[in-house]
Amino acid sequence: MLNRDETILLIEDDRVDIMTVQRALKKNKISNPLHIARTGLEALSMLRGGDGFEKISPPPALILLDLNLPKMSGIEFLRELRGDPELNELHIIVLTSSNEPKDRAAAFEYDVDDYIVKPHSFDEFTRAMATILALWD
Repeated sequence: MLNRDETILLIEDDRVDIMTVQRALKKNKISNPLHIARTGLEALSMLRGGDGFEKISPPPALILLDLNLPKMSGIEFLRELRGDPELNELHIIVLTSSNEPKDRAAAFEYDVDDYIVKPHSFDEFTRAMATILALWD
């Protein structure tokens, strides 16, 4: 499990999905600090500091990444992140609506820790979040 002070970075542009993640974390009694970026570019600014964003320090213990993002796709974000020597070891779980084999394969090319397709019901989503967080026990 994550230590209480370790942060999570959620990279998600959909407001409903952001609220669903927040509710699922709360239901699983996870109160870790949660940073939210709505684009990959915003997330990189938060991780590096710049463009009006304060650097997340220490870096997040876990990144939850949607693939379908504006301005920079999740795969483009992964390529940029893994190419950065200061950020390339961060733990990333893809949490996306895409069940496309090509997206899954592309994500795993960048050494993501897991790839989870977003469930449709809140109960299933809460169970998925519990599964994600169990990886950190």
